[in-house]
Amino acid sequence: MSDTIFDKIIDKSIAADILYEDDLALAFADINPQAPVHFLVIPKKRIATINDISKDDRELVGHLYWVAAQLADQKGFASEGFRTVMNCNEFGGQSVYHIHLHVLAGKPLGWPPYSDELKESLE
Repeated sequence: MSDTIFDKIIDKSIAADILYEDDLALAFADINPQAPVHFLVIPKKRIATINDISKDDRELVGHLYWVAAQLADQKGFASEGFRTVMNCNEFGGQSVYHIHLHVLAGKPLGWPPYSDELKESLE
């Protein structure tokens, strides 16, 4: 497998605004934010998609959510609320094939999370 941009952020060959790092995970600001607060939490172990999460990866994936909650608390938006999203494959909106948890906050987030144009085409 060739390196993804996330592999390069993990090995520090590409700079990122790192918010958190431990032996298992890394969190950094999204370069194309979709909300006032938007960061990604990724495992250091590359897992291509949600479909590739093994039984042995359960604790690691749970750790990503724990990191998201810790950062939400530290940054002061946990009580207001936030959204976590993990996309899977092309139709799910995944563009980097290394699982990553989007954390979005800082404004009320609508539901469903797609454009009015798409919503109208589904009606």
